[in-house]
Amino acid sequence: MADRHPLFMPLILVGGLIFGFGLGFSQMARPEVVLNFLQFEDFGLIFVMFGAAIVTGIGFAVMPRIRDAAPLTGDPYERRLKPFDRNVLVGGAIFGVGWGLSGICPGAAYASLGVGNVTILWALAGMFVGAYLQGYVRS
Repeated sequence: MADRHPLFMPLILVGGLIFGFGLGFSQMARPEVVLNFLQFEDFGLIFVMFGAAIVTGIGFAVMPRIRDAAPLTGDPYERRLKPFDRNVLVGGAIFGVGWGLSGICPGAAYASLGVGNVTILWALAGMFVGAYLQGYVRS
């Protein structure tokens, strides 16, 4: 971490604030909106996800052509392939069930807390317990 640009951490904070504001502004930090999407009643979430995927795709396509390395970390741009195995399927299933039950995913949970949804603390506690148990079992 010592070799990173001094603005790395402040920019991470600003990026997180923009992400959280976007989730709050688009109403995706409200569990009832997400649950309506999962029940095929409201398709607004799909537009938010497509918008994010398009911006990310453009970034992944353009940045390696402009620069050899990330400007703040100096890390080279490269593909990191991960194996598709049983752990991916089990983790995806657990994530999907949790998303369906709570109507919220980890990033949106913090944004939901930021817009005043205090009951989301139960979902956040469940996420932390699940992450701890997964780390304990895998180690």
